[in-house]
Amino acid sequence: MKKVAVFGKPDSGKSTISKALAQISGLPLHPLDSIVYKSNGEFVAREEFDAVHNDILRSESWVIDGLGPIRSFNERIEAADTLVYIDLPYSVSYWFVTKRFLKGLFVKPEGWPDGSSVIKGTLNSYKMLKLSPEFWNDEFTSKLMDYSNRKEIYIIKTVSELNKFVCARAK
Repeated sequence: MKKVAVFGKPDSGKSTISKALAQISGLPLHPLDSIVYKSNGEFVAREEFDAVHNDILRSESWVIDGLGPIRSFNERIEAADTLVYIDLPYSVSYWFVTKRFLKGLFVKPEGWPDGSSVIKGTLNSYKMLKLSPEFWNDEFTSKLMDYSNRKEIYIIKTVSELNKFVCARAK
């Protein structure tokens, strides 16, 4: 496990898993939000994102969480030796988005870009969840399994599995 891509629906636990994997393994962590957004919450220019993303992919080891532009997501899937797909039920994902929003009214969510609106981010997360079945579906899972002969693949479907996954790597 030297190059790890962690992905799934909004607020599915990607950051939690990624931080734990990076801490446990010593691999450098690259949250996708930190290269997609400027510190004021605006998007970086696509060329700038591509340059940073490609530099990370060419490096010796990494953990990257998130989706980002589809082309870069596909490049990340190809470059990774380990794929962690968090596929929690939609009801759980909606609850996690709502919980982050409610907490975000009082405290900025961890890793949230400084100038970014929690309300706008929450609305975008709900929008992405509504669109998610078009991307995160059985066809995607089937394509993902095509990599199983050359990559480690983990598909996490419950919060309990999410916790067990982290605990198993901590040992």
